[in-house]
Amino acid sequence: MIQSFEDASKAGKEFMDTGLKSFAALSKNAQAITVEATEYSKKAFENGTAAFEKLTSAKSLDKAVEIQTDYAKQAYEGFVAQATKMGELYAEMAKDAYKPFESVVAKAK
Repeated sequence: MIQSFEDASKAGKEFMDTGLKSFAALSKNAQAITVEATEYSKKAFENGTAAFEKLTSAKSLDKAVEIQTDYAKQAYEGFVAQATKMGELYAEMAKDAYKPFESVVAKAK
């Protein structure tokens, strides 16, 4: 009985340590994702404001359409690049959160 209690205690401690390591990885990666999203939002707002200022100073309809087209193209390319980067960050977060459990899963097999 004492042997099984010690084993259970050891397994519980190991699981708790693993969970804390996983939580630390999640926290670190969530912070990186938040910083990245904030920087993208700030940049997108600045680009939109600059495009609006150019648009209001346009002297002709052709120039206004050109400004709007350029802005739409830049905004789309920026969004696609940001979505790719965010996807990579989320994948990295999942990988880092699972990493501490790899040894536990290997022992269970």
